[in-house]
Amino acid sequence: MKLKELAERLGCRLVGDPDIEISGVSEIQNARSGDLTFLTNPKYRKFLKTTKASAVLLEKEIPDLKISQLVCSEPYVAFAKALNLFYPEKLPEPGISEKASVSPTAEIAEDCYIGDFAFIGQNVKIGKGVKIFPGVYIGDNCEIGDHTVIFPNVTIYSGTRIGRFVRIHSGTVIGSDGFGYAFSKEEKKIYKVPQTGGVVIEDFVEIGANTTIDRGTIGDTVIGEGTKIDNLVQVGHNVKIGKYCFIVSQVGISGSTRIGDFVTLAGKVGVAGHIEIASNVTVAAKSGITKSIKEPGTYAGFPVRPYREWRKIQALIDRLPEIYEKIRKVLKG
Repeated sequence: MKLKELAERLGCRLVGDPDIEISGVSEIQNARSGDLTFLTNPKYRKFLKTTKASAVLLEKEIPDLKISQLVCSEPYVAFAKALNLFYPEKLPEPGISEKASVSPTAEIAEDCYIGDFAFIGQNVKIGKGVKIFPGVYIGDNCEIGDHTVIFPNVTIYSGTRIGRFVRIHSGTVIGSDGFGYAFSKEEKKIYKVPQTGGVVIEDFVEIGANTTIDRGTIGDTVIGEGTKIDNLVQVGHNVKIGKYCFIVSQVGISGSTRIGDFVTLAGKVGVAGHIEIASNVTVAAKSGITKSIKEPGTYAGFPVRPYREWRKIQALIDRLPEIYEKIRKVLKG
């Protein structure tokens, strides 16, 4: 592809030779002639002197740079688009395997793929262009929207509703029972609370491998449009996650928590149940959220607090040995 055409398709301003042929995308250190590379982190700028790439994606034009430049406000987004152009995902061709178990009451639209040993329950509705890989279990009365991709060995319990262009990776379980129990002090016995709700996954959601999303006790657990959930995440019953959130690996969200839009929970964040997190909140890794967060901003620590406040506390903690020695010397007199 000519660099001029690539610039137009990525919405970038071209600085350099428009007729250069671009054949692939590569990281800046290992790029070869014909490759497009990208620069988003300043510490990699030094490699611009030695890279063999034919062009670079960046945010601001660099004067006198020997290689051509594609300049745009969001180079990493343009990089993602370029990867899709040069390395489109290869998905199976439409067709239903003879080894799949498909209920005669299931409604399957055109151009779907259903792999070996997949199970499709009663009254399931599957939209057009859906890809269901081998070993997937889809329980009764589920709905799968157009162009959704469900990778091998995913389990989707009955009554789950999944939107369009959703991607669900291997080993994920959606709609399993929430952790609901009632303890009788008189009887010294634990009773299971039936989980009668469902799960709703809205359009353009992606769910990583080995994640679990529990069904609601009464009502639905909801994952909002465009939200991205990493591997190894636990979402409890009746949780409501808003639109375009990032939920990173090993996050645990307890039941009945409500999370706003554009929220990022970094790795290993723990969230208590029955609280609310406002929109436009970012929480640093390994933080513990024990109370509602009502204001947008960045938070960290356990219990979680505004990031600047947490940094000040950490600085004091780091000085505790020094402070202790000073106090000890004063007490000794």
